[in-house]
Amino acid sequence: MKLTQIRNATLKLDYAGKTFLIDPMLADKGALPGFPGTARSHLRNPLVELPLPVADIINADAVIVTHTHEDHWDEAARRLIASTIPLFSQNHQDAEQIRAQGFSAVTVLDDRTGIGDITVWKTDGQHGSNAAYALPPLAKRLGKACGMVFQHPEEPTLYIAGDTVWVPAVEQALAAFKPDVVVLNAGSAQIDCFGAIIMGEEDTLRVHRLLPESHIVASHMEAINHCLLGRQQLRDYAQRNGFAHRLWVAEDGESRAF
Repeated sequence: MKLTQIRNATLKLDYAGKTFLIDPMLADKGALPGFPGTARSHLRNPLVELPLPVADIINADAVIVTHTHEDHWDEAARRLIASTIPLFSQNHQDAEQIRAQGFSAVTVLDDRTGIGDITVWKTDGQHGSNAAYALPPLAKRLGKACGMVFQHPEEPTLYIAGDTVWVPAVEQALAAFKPDVVVLNAGSAQIDCFGAIIMGEEDTLRVHRLLPESHIVASHMEAINHCLLGRQQLRDYAQRNGFAHRLWVAEDGESRAF
């Protein structure tokens, strides 16, 4: 298994002979406005350029879109990725949206989906606090986002938690699957008045304490206006708390095999 951190939550995963492109955001640096109602909304997104040529990034067997927020599935991705590529979405609502954008091979992930001899389990999460979801307009804006567990007899078990805060569903997935590798969207993205909508440094420590032998990969950092936790800050936190040896804070364009 090999993971490549592209930028923000965009990953490439080489797993059991297949290459997956996950949550592609392919816009040029500064092409999009900052997200309104979030921290540092005056900054334009993305904050950094892509680290690799687009042709290399989109060379994949399939695309997985965990949800359709612009920093996971943007106009540039919709324009640059072949409309016939096998594409997997979290639910029928997202699938209908993506089909309407011209993609013809869209499949909704079931709770358990077979992709060749790979098993992908869809997991739940919550893209913000209970207080944020108590407000209907904000709950609608945050919407649903899924995670995924990849399994294959000859590969490590991989859990990609997706855009979620620490909720029971995350803890349950960790306990049930005991993944060898856990990818956390760990940039601590903040919305005004309601705090974090993805994980941060304390959540990485929670994962380590639950599964001390697992590798943790920190993604979704330093690329979008409202992500406030920086890479070096997280590395320093892990060093102070004794789990730096189990944490990979991936730089954009960096790959690692597990």
